[in-house]
Amino acid sequence: MSIQGADGRTLSARGVETRAKLLEAAEQVFADVGYVDASIVKITEAAGVGQGTFYLYFASKKDVFDELVRDLNHRVRHAMKEASSRGETRLEAELLGFGAYFRFTSEHPALYRIIRQAEFVSPEMLEYHYERLAAGYVEGLRESMARGDVGAIDPEVTAWALMAAGEMLGMRYILWGDGTVPAHVEQELARIIRRVLEA
Repeated sequence: MSIQGADGRTLSARGVETRAKLLEAAEQVFADVGYVDASIVKITEAAGVGQGTFYLYFASKKDVFDELVRDLNHRVRHAMKEASSRGETRLEAELLGFGAYFRFTSEHPALYRIIRQAEFVSPEMLEYHYERLAAGYVEGLRESMARGDVGAIDPEVTAWALMAAGEMLGMRYILWGDGTVPAHVEQELARIIRRVLEA
């Protein structure tokens, strides 16, 4: 899939690299100072590029913020899907997916602050983030129900409830803790998920 600049042109390999640097810098700046105090100057300085370069890739501060939400969402979903696909049972898949989510948020703690800012900066992107996370989750639970791997659950309610559990536990132990989820928390989470999914 080709990546385009602000003017709709397909980016070269070098352009893709520069755009990625700007997104990485934006992630850091929005996390450090918040959306209101962030500026294109701060983002370009953090990326090590000229201010004019920014506008080759993004139209505005909100544009780069929205793209950052999409980028983080894509990467966290990819990490979770890749990990959960290695599970031999639905419970294993769930726990591997949660583990990937916790690792990602440990490496990208800015995810929490950026998603919370989206509520005020770009409400449509807040909804986008959670709807995209939920869509694949609901589909996976439906497939597991069809195979008889889980009980007669409501896949949508279950997906949103377990997403909430993962987000709150990540906040408690990664964001406000030492950056890791303790073994006893993982064990308790496994017990809860088992109870939710079993017939």
